[in-house]
Amino acid sequence: MKDFLPPDWKKKLNDELEKPYFKELLSFVEKEYEEKECFPDRENIFKAFELSPFEKTKVVIIGQDPYHGRGQAHGLCFSVQPHASVPPSLRNIYREIHEDIGKPVPDGGNLKHWAEQGVLMLNATLTVRAGQAGSHSRKGWEKFTDAVIKILSHEKKNLVFLLWGGPAQKKGKSIDASKNLVLTSGH
Repeated sequence: MKDFLPPDWKKKLNDELEKPYFKELLSFVEKEYEEKECFPDRENIFKAFELSPFEKTKVVIIGQDPYHGRGQAHGLCFSVQPHASVPPSLRNIYREIHEDIGKPVPDGGNLKHWAEQGVLMLNATLTVRAGQAGSHSRKGWEKFTDAVIKILSHEKKNLVFLLWGGPAQKKGKSIDASKNLVLTSGH
């Protein structure tokens, strides 16, 4: 499964990928995907990293966990597949953007174009069981995504971290705010 992680990120996260907790996490996720319906599709678990190479990442948006309905999650936080309806959390984000800068509210909820512009769309937990929000929480993903945030925060400067919602804001402790901008809000 970690073969889906792009080489640039794999190199940055190599030490983390070898830790016992991560190996246990991968075993758990493999078993879940074999026995249950889970999201996103296996090949999209690390899609955020694929679309936002380390060197091109300028903004990090942190969500909670993937959408747990069929046909929604595709590996980017707050984003849904092109045919899916816009979820309430993303509708709220669109409304805030419209109120702040007057940008029209889009019809669709696919944010792939944000990721391709250097926005790492990272959920705190990268997988979820169908219909069960939070079902893969506290299995190791949070530790992994904390490591991602620490590496970005310490190796880069002038990143913008958008922490939307309580769980995302808890991840702020891993960010070096002396050289990066941290913005928090509900969603």
